[in-house]
Amino acid sequence: MYEDMKSRVEAVVKSCGLSLDRVMEPEFQYAFRKWTPDFTRLQHPTVIQILLDNNADKDVAGGVMPNLIYVSREKNNLKPHNFKAGALNVMLRVSGLMTNGDIVLVLDCDMYSNYPETPLLALCYFMDPNADPKLGFVQFPQRFDGINKNDIYASELMPETQILSLGMDGLLGTVFMGTGGFFKRDVISDNSPCGVTTGSIQTKLNAIKSKDVLVLAHEVASCNYEDHTKWGSQIGFRYGTITEDVYTSFRLHCEGWKSVLCNPNRAAFLGGSPSNFNDGLTQNKRWYMGFLEIFFNKYCPLIYGVRSMNPLHALCYTHYTLRSFWSIPIIIYAFLPQISLINSVPIFTKVRILYTIK
Repeated sequence: MYEDMKSRVEAVVKSCGLSLDRVMEPEFQYAFRKWTPDFTRLQHPTVIQILLDNNADKDVAGGVMPNLIYVSREKNNLKPHNFKAGALNVMLRVSGLMTNGDIVLVLDCDMYSNYPETPLLALCYFMDPNADPKLGFVQFPQRFDGINKNDIYASELMPETQILSLGMDGLLGTVFMGTGGFFKRDVISDNSPCGVTTGSIQTKLNAIKSKDVLVLAHEVASCNYEDHTKWGSQIGFRYGTITEDVYTSFRLHCEGWKSVLCNPNRAAFLGGSPSNFNDGLTQNKRWYMGFLEIFFNKYCPLIYGVRSMNPLHALCYTHYTLRSFWSIPIIIYAFLPQISLINSVPIFTKVRILYTIK
Protein backbone atom coordinates (compact mmCIF):
# COMPACT_ATOMS: atom_id res chain seq x y z
CA MET A 1 0.00 0.00 0.00
CA TYR A 2 2.78 2.42 0.91
CA GLU A 3 4.78 1.70 -2.25
CA ASP A 4 1.68 2.24 -4.38
CA MET A 5 0.95 5.57 -2.68
CA LYS A 6 4.60 6.58 -3.03
CA SER A 7 4.64 5.87 -6.77
CA ARG A 8 1.40 7.82 -7.28
CA VAL A 9 2.72 10.85 -5.37
CA GLU A 10 6.02 10.78 -7.27
CA ALA A 11 4.17 10.59 -10.57
CA VAL A 12 2.09 13.65 -9.68
CA VAL A 13 5.17 15.62 -8.64
CA LYS A 14 7.05 14.62 -11.80
CA SER A 15 4.19 15.54 -14.13
CA CYS A 16 3.34 18.76 -12.24
CA GLY A 17 -0.30 17.78 -12.44
CA LEU A 18 -2.83 15.14 -11.52
CA SER A 19 -4.38 12.78 -14.00
CA LEU A 20 -7.78 11.53 -12.87
CA ASP A 21 -6.97 8.21 -14.56
CA ARG A 22 -4.68 7.43 -11.64
CA VAL A 23 -7.43 8.11 -9.09
CA MET A 24 -9.52 4.96 -8.64
CA GLU A 25 -11.91 6.00 -5.86
CA PRO A 26 -15.04 7.83 -7.12
CA GLU A 27 -15.20 10.15 -4.11
CA PHE A 28 -11.58 11.20 -4.65
CA GLN A 29 -12.22 11.80 -8.34
CA TYR A 30 -15.07 14.13 -7.38
CA ALA A 31 -12.79 16.00 -4.97
CA PHE A 32 -9.89 16.40 -7.41
CA ARG A 33 -12.15 17.71 -10.18
CA LYS A 34 -12.37 20.93 -8.18
CA TRP A 35 -8.71 21.62 -8.98
CA THR A 36 -9.02 23.48 -12.29
CA PRO A 37 -6.28 25.44 -14.13
CA ASP A 38 -7.55 28.60 -12.42
CA PHE A 39 -7.18 27.00 -8.99
CA THR A 40 -4.19 28.60 -7.21
CA ARG A 41 -2.98 28.91 -3.66
CA LEU A 42 -4.36 32.45 -3.35
CA GLN A 43 -7.41 32.15 -5.62
CA HIS A 44 -9.75 29.19 -5.25
CA PRO A 45 -13.29 28.28 -4.10
CA THR A 46 -14.21 26.59 -0.86
CA VAL A 47 -13.33 22.91 -0.67
CA ILE A 48 -15.03 20.73 1.96
CA GLN A 49 -14.44 17.00 1.70
CA ILE A 50 -15.82 14.46 4.21
CA LEU A 51 -13.16 11.77 4.52
CA LEU A 52 -14.71 9.84 7.42
CA ASP A 53 -18.31 9.84 8.67
CA ASN A 54 -18.89 8.33 12.10
CA ASN A 55 -22.37 7.24 11.00
CA ALA A 56 -20.99 5.06 8.22
CA ASP A 57 -17.26 4.38 8.51
CA LYS A 58 -15.81 1.71 10.80
CA ASP A 59 -12.33 0.38 11.44
CA VAL A 60 -11.18 -3.21 10.80
CA ALA A 61 -12.47 -4.25 14.23
CA GLY A 62 -15.91 -2.79 13.60
CA GLY A 63 -15.39 0.24 15.83
CA VAL A 64 -16.88 3.59 14.92
CA MET A 65 -14.43 5.98 13.28
CA PRO A 66 -14.49 9.68 14.22
CA ASN A 67 -15.54 12.33 11.75
CA LEU A 68 -12.67 13.51 9.56
CA ILE A 69 -13.38 16.53 7.37
CA TYR A 70 -10.99 18.42 5.11
CA VAL A 71 -11.71 22.14 4.82
CA SER A 72 -10.02 24.69 2.59
CA ARG A 73 -11.64 28.11 2.82
CA GLU A 74 -12.32 30.30 -0.18
CA LYS A 75 -9.45 32.55 -1.20
CA ASN A 76 -9.74 35.72 -3.26
CA ASN A 77 -6.91 38.07 -4.17
CA LEU A 78 -9.22 41.04 -3.55
CA LYS A 79 -10.17 40.03 0.00
CA PRO A 80 -7.89 39.89 3.07
CA HIS A 81 -7.60 36.35 4.40
CA ASN A 82 -6.32 37.35 7.88
CA PHE A 83 -3.68 34.63 7.99
CA LYS A 84 -4.02 31.84 10.55
CA ALA A 85 -6.74 33.62 12.54
CA GLY A 86 -8.98 33.71 9.47
CA ALA A 87 -8.46 30.00 8.84
CA LEU A 88 -9.25 29.15 12.47
CA ASN A 89 -12.47 31.17 12.38
CA VAL A 90 -13.59 29.31 9.27
CA MET A 91 -12.88 26.04 11.06
CA LEU A 92 -14.92 27.20 14.04
CA ARG A 93 -17.95 27.93 11.86
CA VAL A 94 -17.72 24.83 9.67
CA SER A 95 -17.12 22.49 12.60
CA GLY A 96 -19.95 24.19 14.49
CA LEU A 97 -22.31 23.24 11.68
CA MET A 98 -21.06 19.74 10.98
CA THR A 99 -20.14 18.37 14.43
CA ASN A 100 -20.59 21.19 16.98
CA GLY A 101 -18.29 19.71 19.63
CA ASP A 102 -18.10 21.58 22.93
CA ILE A 103 -14.29 21.52 23.04
CA VAL A 104 -12.02 22.75 20.24
CA LEU A 105 -8.36 21.72 20.00
CA VAL A 106 -6.06 24.01 18.04
CA LEU A 107 -2.97 22.19 16.80
CA ASP A 108 -0.42 23.25 14.19
CA CYS A 109 0.14 20.99 11.20
CA ASP A 110 3.74 20.30 12.25
CA MET A 111 2.71 19.05 15.71
CA TYR A 112 1.72 15.52 16.66
CA SER A 113 0.27 13.85 19.73
CA ASN A 114 2.92 12.44 22.05
CA TYR A 115 0.69 11.55 25.01
CA PRO A 116 -2.61 9.71 24.34
CA GLU A 117 -4.15 10.85 27.65
CA THR A 118 -3.84 14.55 26.80
CA PRO A 119 -7.59 15.04 26.06
CA LEU A 120 -8.44 13.43 29.41
CA LEU A 121 -6.12 15.86 31.20
CA ALA A 122 -7.85 18.81 29.52
CA LEU A 123 -11.31 17.45 30.32
CA CYS A 124 -10.35 17.10 33.98
CA TYR A 125 -10.10 20.88 34.16
CA PHE A 126 -13.27 21.59 32.20
CA MET A 127 -15.44 18.99 33.96
CA ASP A 128 -14.19 19.56 37.50
CA PRO A 129 -17.26 20.69 39.52
CA ASN A 130 -15.00 22.98 41.53
CA ALA A 131 -13.40 24.55 38.47
CA ASP A 132 -13.76 28.27 37.84
CA PRO A 133 -16.77 28.80 35.50
CA LYS A 134 -14.73 31.48 33.70
CA LEU A 135 -12.10 28.95 32.61
CA GLY A 136 -11.84 29.52 28.87
CA PHE A 137 -8.99 27.33 27.65
CA VAL A 138 -6.35 24.85 28.76
CA GLN A 139 -2.87 25.34 27.32
CA PHE A 140 -0.19 22.65 27.00
CA PRO A 141 3.38 23.96 26.64
CA GLN A 142 4.99 23.81 23.24
CA ARG A 143 7.64 21.12 23.08
CA PHE A 144 9.88 20.25 20.15
CA ASP A 145 11.78 17.26 18.88
CA GLY A 146 14.82 17.08 16.65
CA ILE A 147 16.66 19.85 18.56
CA ASN A 148 20.37 19.30 18.93
CA LYS A 149 21.86 18.87 22.36
CA ASN A 150 23.17 22.41 22.71
CA ASP A 151 20.15 24.11 21.07
CA ILE A 152 22.43 26.68 19.43
CA TYR A 153 19.48 28.55 17.86
CA ALA A 154 17.42 28.67 21.08
CA SER A 155 14.66 26.80 19.26
CA GLU A 156 13.28 25.24 22.44
CA LEU A 157 11.85 28.63 23.50
CA MET A 158 12.49 27.91 27.17
CA PRO A 159 11.59 31.41 28.51
CA GLU A 160 8.21 31.47 26.76
CA THR A 161 7.10 27.87 27.17
CA GLN A 162 8.51 26.87 30.54
CA ILE A 163 9.29 30.05 32.52
CA LEU A 164 7.03 33.00 31.63
CA SER A 165 4.02 30.74 31.15
CA LEU A 166 4.38 29.34 34.67
CA GLY A 167 4.47 32.83 36.14
CA MET A 168 1.40 33.99 34.23
CA ASP A 169 -0.42 30.82 35.26
CA GLY A 170 -0.38 32.17 38.80
CA LEU A 171 -2.42 35.21 37.70
CA LEU A 172 -5.31 34.98 35.21
CA GLY A 173 -3.55 32.28 33.23
CA THR A 174 -0.94 31.70 30.59
CA VAL A 175 -1.07 32.98 27.01
CA PHE A 176 -2.34 30.91 24.11
CA MET A 177 0.76 29.64 22.31
CA GLY A 178 -0.87 29.10 18.93
CA THR A 179 -0.98 25.33 19.30
CA GLY A 180 -1.77 22.77 21.98
CA GLY A 181 -4.76 24.73 23.32
CA PHE A 182 -8.17 23.26 24.23
CA PHE A 183 -10.92 25.92 24.02
CA LYS A 184 -14.54 25.92 25.09
CA ARG A 185 -16.49 26.57 21.91
CA ASP A 186 -18.85 29.06 23.55
CA VAL A 187 -15.84 31.10 24.76
CA ILE A 188 -14.14 31.55 21.42
CA SER A 189 -17.33 31.56 19.32
CA ASP A 190 -20.69 33.28 19.79
CA ASN A 191 -23.80 31.88 21.45
CA SER A 192 -25.90 31.36 18.33
CA PRO A 193 -26.70 27.79 17.22
CA CYS A 194 -23.66 25.92 15.90
CA GLY A 195 -21.58 29.07 16.21
CA VAL A 196 -23.07 30.56 13.04
CA THR A 197 -24.86 33.87 12.92
CA THR A 198 -27.15 33.15 9.95
CA GLY A 199 -29.52 30.25 9.85
CA SER A 200 -29.05 27.12 11.94
CA ILE A 201 -28.91 23.48 11.04
CA GLN A 202 -28.65 21.04 13.92
CA THR A 203 -26.50 18.10 12.86
CA LYS A 204 -28.44 15.83 15.21
CA LEU A 205 -31.29 16.05 12.72
CA ASN A 206 -29.22 16.33 9.55
CA ALA A 207 -26.36 14.08 8.47
CA ILE A 208 -23.11 15.91 7.79
CA LYS A 209 -23.30 14.76 4.16
CA SER A 210 -26.79 16.20 3.66
CA LYS A 211 -27.17 18.91 1.05
CA ASP A 212 -28.46 21.52 3.52
CA VAL A 213 -25.48 21.12 5.82
CA LEU A 214 -22.92 21.22 3.00
CA VAL A 215 -24.51 24.28 1.37
CA LEU A 216 -24.43 26.25 4.61
CA ALA A 217 -20.91 24.99 5.40
CA HIS A 218 -19.69 26.36 2.06
CA GLU A 219 -21.46 29.63 2.81
CA VAL A 220 -19.76 30.18 6.17
CA ALA A 221 -16.37 29.32 4.63
CA SER A 222 -16.70 31.93 1.89
CA CYS A 223 -14.46 35.00 1.97
CA ASN A 224 -17.49 37.34 2.07
CA TYR A 225 -19.22 35.77 5.05
CA GLU A 226 -17.46 37.88 7.69
CA ASP A 227 -18.32 41.20 6.06
CA HIS A 228 -20.17 43.48 8.52
CA THR A 229 -19.99 40.88 11.31
CA LYS A 230 -18.13 40.74 14.63
CA TRP A 231 -15.89 37.88 13.55
CA GLY A 232 -12.27 38.75 14.18
CA SER A 233 -13.07 41.75 16.37
CA GLN A 234 -15.33 40.39 19.11
CA ILE A 235 -15.94 36.79 18.04
CA GLY A 236 -13.44 34.06 17.27
CA PHE A 237 -9.72 34.52 16.94
CA ARG A 238 -8.90 38.20 16.76
CA TYR A 239 -7.52 39.98 13.69
CA GLY A 240 -5.13 42.90 13.51
CA THR A 241 -1.82 41.11 14.08
CA ILE A 242 0.09 38.15 12.70
CA THR A 243 0.53 36.83 16.25
CA GLU A 244 -3.14 36.07 16.71
CA ASP A 245 -2.45 33.56 19.47
CA VAL A 246 -1.13 35.99 22.09
CA TYR A 247 -3.55 38.70 20.97
CA THR A 248 -6.60 36.43 21.24
CA SER A 249 -5.68 35.20 24.71
CA PHE A 250 -5.04 38.80 25.79
CA ARG A 251 -8.50 39.88 24.62
CA LEU A 252 -10.12 36.88 26.31
CA HIS A 253 -8.35 37.67 29.58
CA CYS A 254 -9.51 41.27 29.28
CA GLU A 255 -13.08 39.98 28.94
CA GLY A 256 -12.74 38.11 32.22
CA TRP A 257 -11.95 34.62 30.96
CA LYS A 258 -9.16 32.62 32.53
CA SER A 259 -6.78 29.93 31.35
CA VAL A 260 -4.70 27.24 32.96
CA LEU A 261 -1.36 25.67 32.07
CA CYS A 262 -1.26 21.86 32.08
CA ASN A 263 2.35 20.72 32.08
CA PRO A 264 2.60 16.92 32.35
CA ASN A 265 5.97 15.23 32.71
CA ARG A 266 5.53 13.67 29.29
CA ALA A 267 5.11 16.27 26.56
CA ALA A 268 1.51 16.33 25.31
CA PHE A 269 2.48 17.39 21.78
CA LEU A 270 5.76 17.54 19.91
CA GLY A 271 6.57 19.48 16.77
CA GLY A 272 9.21 20.83 14.50
CA SER A 273 11.42 23.85 15.14
CA PRO A 274 13.82 25.97 13.05
CA SER A 275 16.86 23.92 12.14
CA ASN A 276 19.08 26.73 10.85
CA PHE A 277 19.85 30.35 11.61
CA ASN A 278 17.87 31.84 8.70
CA ASP A 279 14.68 30.00 9.62
CA GLY A 280 15.02 30.97 13.27
CA LEU A 281 15.64 34.61 12.36
CA THR A 282 12.62 34.69 10.04
CA GLN A 283 10.37 33.17 12.66
CA ASN A 284 11.49 35.54 15.40
CA LYS A 285 11.15 38.56 13.11
CA ARG A 286 7.57 37.57 12.36
CA TRP A 287 6.75 37.13 16.04
CA TYR A 288 8.28 40.44 17.09
CA MET A 289 6.48 42.31 14.32
CA GLY A 290 3.21 40.82 15.55
CA PHE A 291 4.00 41.73 19.15
CA LEU A 292 4.58 45.35 18.17
CA GLU A 293 1.28 45.35 16.28
CA ILE A 294 -0.42 44.32 19.53
CA PHE A 295 1.30 47.00 21.59
CA PHE A 296 0.58 49.86 19.18
CA ASN A 297 -3.12 49.17 18.57
CA LYS A 298 -6.06 50.49 20.58
CA TYR A 299 -5.96 47.44 22.85
CA CYS A 300 -2.45 48.19 24.10
CA PRO A 301 -1.65 45.94 27.10
CA LEU A 302 -0.03 48.81 28.97
CA ILE A 303 -3.13 51.05 28.71
CA TYR A 304 -6.21 49.00 27.87
CA GLY A 305 -4.88 45.92 29.67
CA VAL A 306 -4.17 47.68 32.95
CA ARG A 307 -7.77 48.96 33.00
CA SER A 308 -9.33 45.62 32.03
CA MET A 309 -7.40 42.99 34.00
CA ASN A 310 -5.01 42.42 36.84
CA PRO A 311 -2.27 45.07 36.35
CA LEU A 312 0.44 42.47 36.95
CA HIS A 313 -1.03 40.30 34.22
CA ALA A 314 -1.19 43.31 31.90
CA LEU A 315 2.49 43.97 32.57
CA CYS A 316 3.25 40.36 31.61
CA TYR A 317 1.59 40.94 28.24
CA THR A 318 3.47 44.23 27.92
CA HIS A 319 6.68 42.30 28.51
CA TYR A 320 5.73 39.96 25.65
CA THR A 321 4.80 42.71 23.20
CA LEU A 322 7.95 44.79 23.78
CA ARG A 323 10.39 41.92 23.46
CA SER A 324 11.76 43.27 20.18
CA PHE A 325 13.54 45.97 22.17
CA TRP A 326 15.68 43.27 23.73
CA SER A 327 17.77 43.63 20.57
CA ILE A 328 19.25 46.90 21.85
CA PRO A 329 21.05 45.55 24.95
CA ILE A 330 21.90 42.32 23.11
CA ILE A 331 23.65 44.22 20.31
CA ILE A 332 25.50 46.35 22.86
CA TYR A 333 26.54 43.24 24.78
CA ALA A 334 27.70 41.55 21.56
CA PHE A 335 29.87 44.36 20.18
CA LEU A 336 30.96 46.61 23.05
CA PRO A 337 33.63 44.25 24.50
CA GLN A 338 35.29 43.79 21.08
CA ILE A 339 35.25 47.51 20.33
CA SER A 340 36.70 48.38 23.70
CA LEU A 341 39.40 45.72 23.31
CA ILE A 342 40.43 46.95 19.86
CA ASN A 343 40.59 50.58 21.00
CA SER A 344 42.21 49.74 24.36
CA VAL A 345 39.37 51.44 26.19
CA PRO A 346 38.38 49.84 29.48
CA ILE A 347 34.70 49.00 29.87
CA PHE A 348 34.74 49.34 33.63
CA THR A 349 36.29 52.07 35.68
CA LYS A 350 39.48 51.28 37.51
CA VAL A 351 39.10 50.40 41.13
CA ARG A 352 41.45 52.23 43.45
CA ILE A 353 42.06 51.02 46.94
CA LEU A 354 43.10 53.66 49.41
CA TYR A 355 45.16 52.48 52.35
CA THR A 356 45.17 54.40 55.58
CA ILE A 357 48.04 53.87 57.99
CA LYS A 358 47.36 54.66 61.60
